[in-house]
Amino acid sequence: MSLDGFIAGPRSRPDNPLGDGGMRIHEWVFGVESWRERQSIGGGQTNQDDDIVQENFSRAGAYIMGRQVFAEGEVGRPDPPPFRAPVFVLTHTSRDPWVRQGGTTFTFVTEGIDSALAQARQAAGDKDVQISGGADTVRQFIDAGLLDELQIHLAPLVLGSGVRLFDGVSPGLGFEPTRVVDSPRVTHLTYQITSS
Repeated sequence: MSLDGFIAGPRSRPDNPLGDGGMRIHEWVFGVESWRERQSIGGGQTNQDDDIVQENFSRAGAYIMGRQVFAEGEVGRPDPPPFRAPVFVLTHTSRDPWVRQGGTTFTFVTEGIDSALAQARQAAGDKDVQISGGADTVRQFIDAGLLDELQIHLAPLVLGSGVRLFDGVSPGLGFEPTRVVDSPRVTHLTYQITSS
């Protein structure tokens, strides 16, 4: 997230993932070893940012994402994809599962967030289900009281406009900070959601 609360820039679309300037929010991750390894690229830094990425990958047994996030990533998504776990895509259009190398299968769910969560929980076993965006998908899970923990990677930049994560979220939503990890390129904030 940018300092002014945006998780994507304006004009986000499949050929412009994360919108104008939005990719800058994620620059911190591109150089860390565990992310590069998942992209089949060698090298990378091992630091506190890498520890966070590695921890997130190891905790996730399944992922849920919205159709737009899937479409934006589909254009340039590497093979194998970085997830290496089942991914459930919320959509209104039925589609056969898309099996990729490395243990990732994209399953398209047309029955809403409850169905996606039930399928993801079953697939994840004793691991976490990670909601991987976009903003509308995260907000649906917050509004339904289905999100336990929120991790924000706060990048030291301002986008000025774009997609805000918390637009329309209840002002009664409560957060309890559970961890702060800082680095020169990003601050990792973890919150337990206490009410909505």
